[in-house]
Amino acid sequence: MTSSALEFDVIAKCLTTRARASTLRLPHSVVSTPIFMPVGTQGTMKGITPKQLEDIGCQIMLSNTYHLGTRPGPETMEKVGGLHKFMNWKRSILTDSGGFQMVSLLDLSEVTEEGVKFRSPHDGSDMLLTPEHSIHLQNVIGADIMMQLDDVVSSLVTGPRVEEAMERSVRWLDRCIKAHKNPNRQNLFAIIQGGLDADLRKRCVDLMVKRNTPGYAIGGLSGGEEKDQFWRVVKLTAELLPENKPIYCMGVGYAVDLIVCVAMGVDMFDCVFPTRTARFGNALHPTGQLILKQKKYQKDFRPINEECECPTCKNYTRAYLHSIVGKTTVACHLLTVHNIAYQLQLMARARQSIIDQKFPQFVRKFMRDYHGDKEYPEWAVNAFNSVGIHFNKGNSDNEDAEGDESGQVAAKKPKTTTATNN
Repeated sequence: MTSSALEFDVIAKCLTTRARASTLRLPHSVVSTPIFMPVGTQGTMKGITPKQLEDIGCQIMLSNTYHLGTRPGPETMEKVGGLHKFMNWKRSILTDSGGFQMVSLLDLSEVTEEGVKFRSPHDGSDMLLTPEHSIHLQNVIGADIMMQLDDVVSSLVTGPRVEEAMERSVRWLDRCIKAHKNPNRQNLFAIIQGGLDADLRKRCVDLMVKRNTPGYAIGGLSGGEEKDQFWRVVKLTAELLPENKPIYCMGVGYAVDLIVCVAMGVDMFDCVFPTRTARFGNALHPTGQLILKQKKYQKDFRPINEECECPTCKNYTRAYLHSIVGKTTVACHLLTVHNIAYQLQLMARARQSIIDQKFPQFVRKFMRDYHGDKEYPEWAVNAFNSVGIHFNKGNSDNEDAEGDESGQVAAKKPKTTTATNN
């Protein structure tokens, strides 16, 4: 596969880690990476309009092929001229192929070599999603980036099923490439599978890279595996993939996970976390989540984050949000706007630090702000150590500390605790 509807230019690389800042030119917009993509499964996000997404700086969003193929369906999409026109979104869209539903709708699906048969959770009807049908739907949707249909198994699965899924994903990629009708307008990304098995991941990369797709995704993670396993698979896979292609780690949205993966050389991320946690009344903050239902915010007249430029932080206080959380959909709306803005701003700050050759300092400050006086999770310390970022004993790093020639600060690893899984 040689045709491509994107241009990918790496404009800066961290001299210590594998982090990089790049420009991804797509048919509908220019995307600055590293980037977080909010998830609008059915062409919309609960609590925020496309115009508001644009206003807070979102350059690309994700939608789901399986759900759009069920409702409103390909006939409607084709008639209106694609998802961009249907939802009045002028910037880029990435569509998941529907493969993830093999895990999320496990009780409603059956996988064969032909494809995956789903029973609709809406009306009980059957839908056979083959590689060809997935690509047809994505061609009709008109996404800037389309994902191949892959055979997805939970990251907790071991044994022959993992190898079977990896090899089938390669065969399905060939079928996706053959079915793709618009290679000059839409980009088809391969998805690297192989579970937590390093040898399977290496084999999959070798086979997928031979297909020469415009970009590559790291799939099959964020499914409950230990975080120490997670980062090692991300690091291994990212190091094996071509440096001249964008790398997308699927399903990653927690702040620490994002910064760890940026350090490993990943460019793109998506997750429902920021919008889902907003619906529970939680606001993302540099120090972690603010649970605004808590009584301590009743008379807190500060914005969620004084440094945030989103409309919620400019116009509303924690006290006001506390008073309406769980009582009105307005709270969900305001927190959704803020949480997506937080993710976008976090990636923008990471990007600028890479350009300024200050990414290790950025990471140290981020970890210090996020964890405060608590000990850093051991998995994150191990991950950052593996790419040359070290922390002083007691987590008391100086943001502007002088480093050695590699940009590292010589330090002992602090005592750590095990992080919780996604």
